[in-house]
Amino acid sequence: MRRSPSLLAGAVLVVALAAPAVADSADDQFTIKDPRITESSGLAASHAHPGIYWTHNDSDDGAYLYAVDSKTGETVATITMTGVGAPRDVEAISIGPDDNLYVGDIGDNLGGKWDHVWIYKLPEPKVLKDQTIRATQYVVKYADGPRNAEALMVHPKTGRVYIVDKNEDGGHLYEGPAQLSASGTNVFKSVATVDLWATDAAFSPDGKELAVRGYFGGIAYDWNGGKLKRQGRLNVPLQGQGESLTYSPDGSKLMYGSEGADSSVQPEDAPGASGSGAKSPSGGGSSADGGGNDSGMSGGFKVGAIAVAAAFAVVISFRRLLRRS
Repeated sequence: MRRSPSLLAGAVLVVALAAPAVADSADDQFTIKDPRITESSGLAASHAHPGIYWTHNDSDDGAYLYAVDSKTGETVATITMTGVGAPRDVEAISIGPDDNLYVGDIGDNLGGKWDHVWIYKLPEPKVLKDQTIRATQYVVKYADGPRNAEALMVHPKTGRVYIVDKNEDGGHLYEGPAQLSASGTNVFKSVATVDLWATDAAFSPDGKELAVRGYFGGIAYDWNGGKLKRQGRLNVPLQGQGESLTYSPDGSKLMYGSEGADSSVQPEDAPGASGSGAKSPSGGGSSADGGGNDSGMSGGFKVGAIAVAAAFAVVISFRRLLRRS
């Protein structure tokens, strides 16, 4: 996603403030080392290749997907998609129960510049090597008009595609048709509210939980047949620009990614896993940080989070002033 000068300046400040408060690393934390990957905006755990995570840049890169080995952080395969034209703002990736990769070219920085966006679908390759794969392109519109979005999820049981839009004051969960059509327009309809400025989201492997992240917070929902029931807040690590999220293949961890060169992917216990506080109901809170209380946070994390939130508030103020000017 293209950033305004004020937002870029804020991001630098955020990195500086967040650095001392990052949680201790875990065994499955890794760093994306490929110098081509500077804006990792989506993350998906491979179904076919244990330890592999798919990612992509969000703009100005081309129709490429990268398979990153979590043991080394190295890219082991680059996929070039054909049949999709020129991607505009690729923000998300997910894998469906059909073992297809679903890529969301759904970003819209102006929140309504484009009257349609796209989803690309292609089979996850059985062999990890540099190759070209033809994708199916789907045209997507929203029932209530254009919007910016960075979160796309495929339900692991039904195969239905969902999108969460990105809105400073909280967004909505959009449900796609039961079957996507490559020949017509796929209209996504709002089915629930999401109290977060969402940058990504992911279903648990069993399809019973939906995790939604923002820059500095996240919310765990009971899927509840699509009628979201809030369970609590997620322990989102402090990152320079937290853009991506996926579950580990066994569902025990949530893997959080960030944009930037040599960006790290950090694990936290998934809702219901040992040590996770996400199952505890939260009490209030703002949409900016995901709401909820601060139980389970260390003192250093609290201080860092408060500092980062303050910096982020300054960035938002600049953005709003620019809009009015």
